[in-house]
Amino acid sequence: MNTRSKILSRADLQTRLQQHRASGKTVVLANGCFDILHAGHVRYLQGARREGDLLVVAINSDASVRGLKGPGRPILSAPARAELVAALAAVDYVVIFDEPDVRALLRDLRPNVHAKGTDYTVDTVPEREEAARLGIRVAIVGDAKQHSTRDLVSRIRQASHG
Repeated sequence: MNTRSKILSRADLQTRLQQHRASGKTVVLANGCFDILHAGHVRYLQGARREGDLLVVAINSDASVRGLKGPGRPILSAPARAELVAALAAVDYVVIFDEPDVRALLRDLRPNVHAKGTDYTVDTVPEREEAARLGIRVAIVGDAKQHSTRDLVSRIRQASHG
């Protein structure tokens, strides 16, 4: 599949997922900023993919990243981040979203599984109550949180100034 063809609008993704669910496919939703792609992101998405038949990755818009991470972020634009994530073999679809969390996407897309990284527990997932209300299973996936875009950006900035 062409990388860019994996990046869909919310409405187009809803239609595509309805078709997949009608054929019995299990849909997994993962999300994040993915500002600078690193090994932790790849392992998180590979773990999420193992939870079902299709992996949808929701990427925070530029405005959403600024709200969550502060000034100077994102480093890469949402279209660039979406294209990088879509290029990963584990990823079937990518959607960009503006909200600070994926509660609305859970309602709109109705995945079978909502996958979060190991920096969360089932009890600390921000969308856990919405997922439970909708009958969506929450899965904690990926390797131990030893990778941070914030730390990587800090190291790059230090190297360029010193």
